[in-house]
Amino acid sequence: MDRERIRDYQSMVNQLRASGIRTELFVGNSRDLKKQLKYADQRKSSVAVICGSNEFELGVVQLKDLNLGAKISSDIKTNKEWKNQPAQIEIKRENIVSEVKALLDKSKFIK
Repeated sequence: MDRERIRDYQSMVNQLRASGIRTELFVGNSRDLKKQLKYADQRKSSVAVICGSNEFELGVVQLKDLNLGAKISSDIKTNKEWKNQPAQIEIKRENIVSEVKALLDKSKFIK
């Protein structure tokens, strides 16, 4: 998370909330992704939206299906493997609402 982009992040949060999706913006140490994902797990979040400077340049976000990720995490050994499995996808930023809704619908069936 880039502090310079806080308004952009807040805009994404507002979009998701306006569509009825409960959404939080992590406001702790913005450079510690592990801490951010741990917070999402503690809050029992189903989806994490990740968007750093590279993603902003490309007009995309990364979506992590935290339920599926927890289920398959013991089989993942590297960051490259993580990015190449179905629990993390890259989408166009303008599709954030529909794609998050799709992941939430899908995660209802993951136990």
